Amino acid sequence: MLKGTAASPGYAIGKALVLRNEAIKIEKETVANVEEEKERFSSALKKSKEEIIKIREKALVNLGESKAAIFDAHLMILEDPELIKTIHQKIENNYNATFALKETADEFIAIFEGMDNEYMKERAADIRDVTDRILRNLTGQKATDLSLLDEEVIIVAHDLTPSETATMDKDKILGFITNIGGRTSHTAIMARTLEIPAVVGLNNATSVINDGDFIILDGETGKIDINPSQDQIEEYKRLKDAYEKERKDLEAMRGKASITKDGRQVELGGNIGTPEDINGLLRNDAEGVGLFRTEFLYMNRNTMPTEEEQFSAYKKVLEAMNPKPVVIRTLDIGGDKNLPYLKIDEEMNPFLGYRAIRLCLKENKIFKDQLRAMLRASIYGNLKIMFPMISNLKELLEAKKVLQEVMEELNQEGIRFSDDIEVGIMIEVPSAAIISDMLAKHVDFFSIGTNDLIQYTCAVDRMNEKIHDLYQPFHPAVLRLIQMVIENGHKEGIWVGMCGESAGDQRLIPIFLGMGLDEFSMSPISILPARKLISSLSYEEWKKHAENMLSLSTSEEIIEYVDRLKLNA
Repeated sequence: MLKGTAASPGYAIGKALVLRNEAIKIEKETVANVEEEKERFSSALKKSKEEIIKIREKALVNLGESKAAIFDAHLMILEDPELIKTIHQKIENNYNATFALKETADEFIAIFEGMDNEYMKERAADIRDVTDRILRNLTGQKATDLSLLDEEVIIVAHDLTPSETATMDKDKILGFITNIGGRTSHTAIMARTLEIPAVVGLNNATSVINDGDFIILDGETGKIDINPSQDQIEEYKRLKDAYEKERKDLEAMRGKASITKDGRQVELGGNIGTPEDINGLLRNDAEGVGLFRTEFLYMNRNTMPTEEEQFSAYKKVLEAMNPKPVVIRTLDIGGDKNLPYLKIDEEMNPFLGYRAIRLCLKENKIFKDQLRAMLRASIYGNLKIMFPMISNLKELLEAKKVLQEVMEELNQEGIRFSDDIEVGIMIEVPSAAIISDMLAKHVDFFSIGTNDLIQYTCAVDRMNEKIHDLYQPFHPAVLRLIQMVIENGHKEGIWVGMCGESAGDQRLIPIFLGMGLDEFSMSPISILPARKLISSLSYEEWKKHAENMLSLSTSEEIIEYVDRLKLNA
C-alpha cells in the first residue's frame, strides 16, 4: 500500500500503465547489408505514418481541426524527399539506420533553429517529434502514446504535462497516479476538470508499481493498493458504488440557486482550460465560467494559435454559456507552463520571472491578437476579461491601455464588439492584495488566485514535496490577505470572486462565505457539492466564525476550529 495526496475525488480499480519514456541510446555501427538496413528504415517510416494518421483522426474528433493540423505537418516531414534522401545516403555509407536518422535529424534541426524566420525555426520542433517517433519504431523502445490506448488503464507517471493530458484518450483512463505534485499541481487540476480520480506526490510510484499490476486508487484518502486481495477489491467496489450514488443524489441541487439558509446568494462558476471542458460545466450546472485558462489553447502545438483560432474557441464557450458570465484570463505562460515555439531564456526562479502579464506587455503582438479575438467573440455572450499576475498599478494601467488601443483599432475597422465588458484582475501576488484598495478603483472585479497567492505568501514551491506541508491554505496570513481583498473590493463597489483551488475546498468554503466572497469558481466536479454545502450554512453565523478565525495564530488552530463546527453541526 502506498500513500500520497488525494488530488481528485473518486475511486479507480484496474490495470496500471506505467509511463517510463526513457531517452533512446544510439551508437554508430557499421552495417554489412545496406538494402536490408534501408528496408528496416522504410518499415519504421511506414509504421510512424500509420500512427500519426491515427493520432490525427483522434485529435480531429477530440480537439478540433486546429490541433489536428499539427499532425499534417508531421506527415509532410515523413514524406520529405530531402530528409529521406540524406538518410539513405548515410546508410549507403554503411551507417546503421538509427545513427543515420539521428545524425540527419540533428543536422536539419540545427539548420532550422539557425534561421531568422520565426516560422521556419518552429519547424525544428516538428522534425524532432517526428524523428523521435521513427527512432522509437526502429529500436522498439516505444514511448506510450496516451491518445492510442487499447484498454482501460490507471496511468502511473513521474508527472503528466498539460500537453499529455490534452491529447490522451479520456474514455480509456480510469485514474492518475504521479510521483510528484500536490492538490494545486496541473495534473491534479486537470484530473478534477476531467472528473478523473487522482493521487499525486507518491515519490516512488513508478518504481514500485509495475505495468499490468492490478491496483486500487482511492482519490478520497490518497491510498494506493497494489495487487489487492479479492476482499479489498469487493470493499472498494462498494465504496465506488456509494460514491457514484452520492454523485447522482447531488443532481437534486441542479437548477437551484446557490443560496444560504438566511438568504445570501453567491455565484458558483467553473474553471476550464479548453472549449471541450464546457460539457463538464453544463453537466454540473455551473452558473458561469469563473476562469478560462487560455494558455491551453497555446499548448500542445508547434505554432502560435491565430486570431481566428482563438476567436472560434472563445465564441464557442461564450455561446454555450450565454447569458451566464464567462471570465477569460489573458495568456498566463511561464513558470511551469512553457511553449516550445516561444523562446524564453532559462530563469533561476521562473515562477517569479518573465510570465503572465509581464510577458504579454512585452510581447505586444501576442497580447493584441488575443484581445482582438476576445473582443470579437464578446457579441456572442457575457464576456469578462481578466489580467493575471498583476503586482502593481502600473502593470494594470498598461494592460488596460493596450485593451483600449485594440478597441479603437476594431472600431476603425468597423468590427463589432460588446460595449458592456467588465475588466478585472487576478489577485495572486501579495503586493496586489496589500494595495487592493488602490487597484479596486480601476477594475470591475477581483478574482483571487489562491494557488499562487498561497505559494508566494508562504514562500513555498507548491510542486516541492519536501516542503509541501508549508503550503498552507489555512495560514492566518493567507486568510487575512483574502479578507483584506474582499473588503477593499466591496468598499469600491466591485464584486470579488475566487478561482484558485481553495474555492472548491469544503472546509474553506464556509470561511470565504463568511468573509463575504461573492463568487466561487472551481473544478466542475466540486460545484454541486459546494451548492449543497452553502444551502446548509448561515451567512451571519459564518461571518462571526470568520472574524474569530482571523484572530487565531496557526493553520492547525483554524482547521481544528472548522472541524469542531462541522462535528457539532
